[in-house]
Amino acid sequence: MSTGDALSIRPQHPAPARLDELAVRFALEPRGETADLAVTGVTLDSRDVRPGDLYAALPGARRHGASFARQAEASGAVAILTDDEGERIAREAGTALPILVSEQHPREILGEVAAKIYGTGAHGTDAHGTDAHGAGDFAAKIFGITGTNGKTSVVYLLAELLRAAGFTPGLSSTAERRIGDEVIVSDLTSPEAPELHALLARMGEKGVDGVALEVSAHAVERHRIDGVRFDVVAFNNFSQDHLDDFGDMESYFAAKLALFSPEHAERGVVVVDSPYGQRIARESRIPVTRLATEYGQDADWHLAVTRQTIDGVSFVLQGPGGAHFRGSVPMFGRFMAENAALALIMLHEAGVPLERVEAGLEHGRIPVYIPGRLEAMNPKLPLEAGPRFYVDYGHTPGAFAAMLDALGEVAPGRIIFMFGADGDRDTTKREEMGRIAAAGSDVLIVCDYHPRSEPPEAIRAQLIAGARSANRAEVIEEGDPRAAIRLAISLARAGDVILYAGPGHEDYQEVAGQHLPYSARDEVRGALREAGLLP
Repeated sequence: MSTGDALSIRPQHPAPARLDELAVRFALEPRGETADLAVTGVTLDSRDVRPGDLYAALPGARRHGASFARQAEASGAVAILTDDEGERIAREAGTALPILVSEQHPREILGEVAAKIYGTGAHGTDAHGTDAHGAGDFAAKIFGITGTNGKTSVVYLLAELLRAAGFTPGLSSTAERRIGDEVIVSDLTSPEAPELHALLARMGEKGVDGVALEVSAHAVERHRIDGVRFDVVAFNNFSQDHLDDFGDMESYFAAKLALFSPEHAERGVVVVDSPYGQRIARESRIPVTRLATEYGQDADWHLAVTRQTIDGVSFVLQGPGGAHFRGSVPMFGRFMAENAALALIMLHEAGVPLERVEAGLEHGRIPVYIPGRLEAMNPKLPLEAGPRFYVDYGHTPGAFAAMLDALGEVAPGRIIFMFGADGDRDTTKREEMGRIAAAGSDVLIVCDYHPRSEPPEAIRAQLIAGARSANRAEVIEEGDPRAAIRLAISLARAGDVILYAGPGHEDYQEVAGQHLPYSARDEVRGALREAGLLP
């Protein structure tokens, strides 16, 4: 089942939370009559206000959310949460709603407020140990994964392993939301705190008892996960990304490290192959267990890859106290074995025995499908009959290096790699993306991704400059991604592998302020059919 009409996914049977109790609990000053008033939801998006909501009017980069107070009131908001400036703007706009005024930035308390309203604090309590009044006790195990690359893959692996262990899983990823077997497409790539808690409350209503969440650096820094109490969080890798927002690698890293604190989680799992992982393990403020995938690295758990093909990877995981798991993932790459190992250890740390997980799998095979992540577009075509075509969401230097290194170990023929880069985003990584792409492939096709407001030819020029510095791959420029797909197929021979990185699951291309319909997966399938390489 798929729905996507609403901005946020809400519980169907919310319980009311009294405004006067919220005011006392969070030291809010009521301005206007709040006696006998209650709210059943909360949102910071005026377009998402529903009858009974508390509208959180936050100061923004261009406009204060209080500018939309009248729209929120017309949509059924019961009250407004804002700051002093927001109250002034809301009153000038003509709203008569009661206003709860926060002395601190409203965003800093919004997560806890949402947890209180929806009843999604830790097992029915909020961070301060008081009863969470709302949709009821939320007793699911909650897992969070952070890192630069691979978060989505770990989330989907966690969901499959939870299912194998007898749980009803829920997840929130860049690609979609899942509540048990229900798939919900949402416009939100990284939910704000009210949307996240509303989703958790809906999961609770549907019997979900194991939740896997992607946690970006932005989500930590911008308080989007506040009020969520993770049983286990994990860190897998770290490489350059988002420097347009964070400024430098140290600030970006600090946002990841902040997840490993008692305010957010009980325990942690860290891959310690890199210096950054070792730092997380040293500087974490919660107990952590360490995973190593490199021989000789000091750790609590060790992973060994036993077999690799283009169709999957097999591995053995060994841990303390004789803990042991032998399994496989139907996707290529050592990093997929690492993602699976990380998910397994997270469950173990949450008290779920590996034997219980193994009992729910067939010969240790984890039957995971991850939309737009190393997704084979023609998996049934024998390699001796033609090329294999993959689409992936990877869009960082680290992701490119991992994928191309993995392909280099299993691809029987040449590697044809095609990609573009984001406009209006971190420009400092573009030449490195091009260099890594060319160093790991035989043929490189540079096309457009989301140019946004930048001239697409200028973005391609930076990528090509980096690619040519590698002095390895044949470098071809073809701005139109549709034409680039067909060019890649025309150049490919039997046994070759084509990898299209960047768009993954997305269904649009952003050009000059417009979202133009474009699905890389649909376009690739169509081109493969035209070439007789897909039934």
